[in-house]
Amino acid sequence: MRVKGSLALMTVAIAAVILITVSVAAASTAKSETGVPILLYHRFGPVVADSMTITTAGFESHLKYLRQNGYTVIPLRQLIDSLKSKKPLPAHSVVIVADDAHKSVYTDMFPLARKYNVPVTLFVYPSAISNASYAMTWNQLKEVKETGLFDLQSHTYWHPNFKREKKKLDQKEYEKLVETQLKKAKDKLEKDLNAKVDLLAWPFGIYDEYLMGKASEAGYIAAFSIERRPVRSTDNMMSLPRFLIENSNQGKSFERLLTEN
Repeated sequence: MRVKGSLALMTVAIAAVILITVSVAAASTAKSETGVPILLYHRFGPVVADSMTITTAGFESHLKYLRQNGYTVIPLRQLIDSLKSKKPLPAHSVVIVADDAHKSVYTDMFPLARKYNVPVTLFVYPSAISNASYAMTWNQLKEVKETGLFDLQSHTYWHPNFKREKKKLDQKEYEKLVETQLKKAKDKLEKDLNAKVDLLAWPFGIYDEYLMGKASEAGYIAAFSIERRPVRSTDNMMSLPRFLIENSNQGKSFERLLTEN
C-alpha cells in the first residue's frame, strides 16, 4: 500500500512539474514573440481638425519611414491567414487600416496608398456612404476597391455605441439591434461592392463576450479593438488590438510604436 501511495504521489508531482514547465514555456514564447502592429487611421487633411485627424504630410512621413527602414506593409487578410494557419510572415510586418470611410480617405489616403503601393483595409459603416457629407460615396468605394489595394470590411451598419444602447434598450431590443448592426452591414457591403466581408472593427472599440459570440454567428472570422499593442498569435481572434494613430505619433513616437512588444 505504501508503494502504491508513493507511486501515486510521484505521478502527481511529475504531472505538476510538466504543467509548470509547459506554462512557463508558453509564457516565455508569448513574451518573446514579435507582434505585428496594426496602424489605425481615421481622417486626413492639411491641418489637424480633431483628435482623429492626422496631417496628410504626417501620413506620408509614416509611409516613407516604413519603406526606408525595412518594414513590409502586408494586407490585413494576410495577417489573419497567418494567425489561423501559423504560417510565418515577412520580417518587420506592419498592417495599415482605416475606420469610417471618411471622404479624406479618398482624397488624401488613397493617392498615397497608390504612390507607395501599400495595401489598406477600410472598415465601413454603410449608413453614411453617399448620405453623410463627411463620408465617401459608393462609387468612390468601388474605385478604391478596383485598384486591388483596398479591402473593404464592416464597421457595423451605423456605428452604434453598444454600451449606451445596452443601457437604453430592453434585452430583446438590444439583441435585435446587435443582429441588425452586424448582419445588415455585412449583407449591404457584400451586395453593393461584390466583396467578401468577414472582418469587423468594433465601433469605439467596444466589445464583450456576447458581442464577440454574435459576431462569430454572423459570419465574421476576426474583429478588432483599439487596444494599443501589437497582434500576437495568442490573441483572441474576435478582439485583435490596433494602434489608434494620432497626429502626435511622429518621429520618435512613431518609431517607438512600431517596436512595442
